[in-house]
Amino acid sequence: MQLRAQNIAFRYGKEPWLFKHVNFTLNSGEIVGLVGPSGYGKTTLCRILAGYEEPFEGTITLDGYPVQKKGYHPVQLVFQHPEKAINPRWKMGKILNEGWQPSQELLEVLGIEQEWLTRWPNELSGGELQRICVARALGPNTRFLIADEMTTMLDAITQAQIWQAVMGIAKKREMGIVVVSHEAKLIERLCHRVIELNHFN
Repeated sequence: MQLRAQNIAFRYGKEPWLFKHVNFTLNSGEIVGLVGPSGYGKTTLCRILAGYEEPFEGTITLDGYPVQKKGYHPVQLVFQHPEKAINPRWKMGKILNEGWQPSQELLEVLGIEQEWLTRWPNELSGGELQRICVARALGPNTRFLIADEMTTMLDAITQAQIWQAVMGIAKKREMGIVVVSHEAKLIERLCHRVIELNHFN
């Protein structure tokens, strides 16, 4: 399977272009880094890839067909700040099972403890919340994962644990991943190639 961005351009209203002419492909099993200075639109492009935002110009396709956000989307996005991606009025069990019910094996691989599921979001640490968000994104229909600074806010040990788990799952499923990070060593270690986003793509 192939995820393809063709001539993607975006701007807010009549403001200057955030980026233009963004073209790239992501194949099943491929890990691609997305880098660029702050304010150059990396998060916006991630939202476009996952169907949360419409491009001003261009198309996103899966195997040549336009991506339609119906049911469980094959492209899932994990945000940098997990607390912004969950409903604070729901307990963690309901949040985790909102779209699908993860297997016990997946929970164990990601280090998710059963007792967390009875708690409210404000009772968990950032690392614990992010593990839940990652599990929620790794549904059976997920073919591509967009990781937007997914572990930047976490300590080094938690970062390593989450990435080790995600990479193991991705390899087993031949899942494609876009890794957004300012950490050059992480990009170098994980990615097969790198895409640099700038205002003049």
